[in-house]
Order: sequence, then C-alpha cells, then structure tokens
Amino acid sequence: MNIVVIGIGLIGGSFAKDVKRLNPDAQIVGVDKNESHLDEAMELGIIDSKGDYGSLASADLVFVSIPVNALVQELPKILDAAGDETVVVDAGSTKSLICQSVEDHPKRRNYMACHPIAGTEFSGPSAAIEGLYDGKTNIICEVEKTAFKLQERALAIFQDMKMRIRYMNPEAHDKHIAYVSHLSHISSFMLGKTVIEKEKNERDIFDMAGSGFESTVRLAKSSPDMWAPIFEQNKDNVVETLDEYIQNLITFKKLIEENDFESVHQEMSNTNKIKQILKGIPLTKK
Repeated sequence: MNIVVIGIGLIGGSFAKDVKRLNPDAQIVGVDKNESHLDEAMELGIIDSKGDYGSLASADLVFVSIPVNALVQELPKILDAAGDETVVVDAGSTKSLICQSVEDHPKRRNYMACHPIAGTEFSGPSAAIEGLYDGKTNIICEVEKTAFKLQERALAIFQDMKMRIRYMNPEAHDKHIAYVSHLSHISSFMLGKTVIEKEKNERDIFDMAGSGFESTVRLAKSSPDMWAPIFEQNKDNVVETLDEYIQNLITFKKLIEENDFESVHQEMSNTNKIKQILKGIPLTKK
C-alpha cells in the first residue's frame, strides 16, 4: 500500500504512524511545505520518504491534514495530481466550503470528505501518537459522491484504526461542530487571555492555578494557524454559538449579582447531565 500524507503534524503524523503499525509493509510518503517537518518526520520514522504532488499519481490513498484555508486552495490541485484509482481523504474541521471547492472537479469521485474528531493541543511531527484515532468518531460528508470502490479502501483503513463512522451533510457538520469543538476552543483561548491580562498585575495568580484551570485552558495551547481559518470558514455558525454562550454567561452573572444562589445551584445541577452525554467518549492522552 502506497500512502501519501500531506501535512506531517499531529493529525497527519498520527495517521501515518497507525497505518505503519497496522500495515508494516506500507510505504508512507510525506509532503509538507515545512522542510523541517519532513526532516523531523524522517528522523522519527513517521514517513519513509519525502515527496511532492508528483507522488500522488501512484498513491493508493492520500491523507490531507493542512489548515482549512490552505485546503480550499490546494484540494483541487491535489485531485488534479491524483491517480484515477487514488482516494483522497481530508481531515478538515470544516466541510461546507471545502466540499464546494471541488463540487465540479472532474475527479470529485476520488475525494472523500472526512473529519476525524481527534487531536491534542500539541502540534508538529513530534506530537504524533499511535492510537490517536482509536474509538474516535470520523464524520464523512457526501459519501455518495465518492466512487464506491474508493470508499471501501478508505473505510477499511478507518475500520482497522477502530474509528466510529458517522455520515452527515456538510452544513449539518459545520453547525454541530461549532458547538462541540469550535466554541470550546474559543472559550479556552478567551479564558487564557483573561487570566494572562490579570496576571500582569497579580504575579501570584498562576501559583494558585490547579488542575481545573489547566484542563479548561488546555485548548488555548492549540495552533492559531490552524484555528483562525476554521473560525473564518465557519463564521456564521461560530457567531451563533457565541451569541448563545454569551447570553448564558450574562444570565449566570445576573443570578449571582441578585444573590439567587438557589438558581445558580439549579443551573449547575441541570448541566451535570453532560456527564451522561459524554460518557463513553475516549480521552486522548499525550
């Protein structure tokens, strides 16, 4: 099996490591605009060789894990270079604009629009870990537009990695992911910003930060290069979720101001049911 991974960071590198673990004879070719990422991936044994778009014609599968703004620009070129029997899979955290970018491409049948919901706050080839996708949900959009035999090839790899597959249209994906992923990253970034600004005047504040703060602000360590384009592409849904989130914060603040701590308790008690909703979602540890 000949696999090309475009973007050798956490997501692409972890995919490459799992392919190699499950298929030791697979040849992994890395493509990345950052030459140091390729050198590091070679040193770590994540990829077998370096390549470019000329490597795509002979690939069985191309896995694209680059920022979504670059993905919109590069995906048509990637399909241009792909072989007739190559399946191109992406890992973009938005789907509508990406799918639109290739909806009339002559090789649309070679593309499978995916979003494996997995990751950590770390980036770069050294962040790649085996088993990242084990038990994680992989959203597939517009599967009917992908050639069936190419679907089967990609799905077999996802099954070997023990991913859970869900099918969804791009618009529904972008709306739902704004709540469960994009909003949580914004919340983390803004919590980190608030504390950093306060810390300018109160140097001891981080001495008091415990595990609760660390886990809540963890996502603020994520790459702005990746997340700013996500917020841009999913702007309408992100703004809608922020409006709802801000309104909940305003309401909660008002209850405290009015000394209505019975309602404060009830609000938190009602939200405790999130424990049952999230039960069974595997956690990723670095």
